[in-house]
Amino acid sequence: MKEKFPAINSTFSPTELDKIIQKKYQLTNKTECSVFRLAMNHLYIVQDGENKYVFRIYTHNWRTKLEIEEELRLLLHLKDSNTQVSYPIAGNSNEYIQEIEAPEGKRYGVLFSYAKGEKTARFSPETSFLIGQELAKVHQSTENFTLKRISYNCENLLTNSILSIKNFFKTTNSEIEFLEKLSVFLILKLDNIDSQKIRAGSIHLDVWFDNLHINNEKEITFFDFDFCGNGYLCFDISYFLFQLFTTNLNEEEYQVKAESFLKGYETITEINPEEKELLPFACLSIMTYYISVQCDRFEFWTNIFLNQDHLKRMVGNLKRWIVYNNIEIE
Repeated sequence: MKEKFPAINSTFSPTELDKIIQKKYQLTNKTECSVFRLAMNHLYIVQDGENKYVFRIYTHNWRTKLEIEEELRLLLHLKDSNTQVSYPIAGNSNEYIQEIEAPEGKRYGVLFSYAKGEKTARFSPETSFLIGQELAKVHQSTENFTLKRISYNCENLLTNSILSIKNFFKTTNSEIEFLEKLSVFLILKLDNIDSQKIRAGSIHLDVWFDNLHINNEKEITFFDFDFCGNGYLCFDISYFLFQLFTTNLNEEEYQVKAESFLKGYETITEINPEEKELLPFACLSIMTYYISVQCDRFEFWTNIFLNQDHLKRMVGNLKRWIVYNNIEIE
């Protein structure tokens, strides 16, 4: 008898997955399923006539069922609050999470509504204004809304992240030494803020052009809340500004779009002085965390770019942001 060889991250057949989705959600036999992206999680586009969906299959042991349930609870809360987000679709038995046995073990699947429009890194200052407005509406609904998920703090953003990065690269180099020094600086900065004056609640933590669709230059829809958790709402603002900075190398163009984004946000709700003071620093902590996530998930994501040169590019972006914001970490 031949033994089955163990797997760590299998890819499901779109044809067979199509049959499961049709059955679980009572879609028509004209439904077509196709691979969209095989990355941190696996995404499939599901087309049923005029109706379009996204089916996400979480990688094995990436998220617990409770973590996924909490992500979906947040999305349904946002949907009920009339914010523009991609939301989960219930199956025939009113269940949102499908359990699928893969060669590597149990994996979870969720069907989401498809966000209208398209993603682009090259949007106008006017669109940046609208993104700010829509994010502020999300934050109005998520302030003080807590999840049974990670609470982002110095330990998991910085201390643990540096350990993961060092463990992955094995050797110390100038980039890792820089990240260690930066981590010490940021921990002191975050520890000394007056947390009572900073809004907190559920946050997305990955707001950038790749996780939002723009429809007709006037409608913004957020999706991919896979990294949602508890934290300061200004973390989302800071992270978006950093990503805007890295995708707009012309600093004058960045400045115009950043100011437009912040103005849009503050037409809905104020960013208080303590939060504004934190904006240049929060994204540095988040990016350190995401470097560690790439290291931790290397075998599943198979990111061939994750090497010394990739680390140097990422740290280079952090250094450019530090110079732009006149931050002194010595």
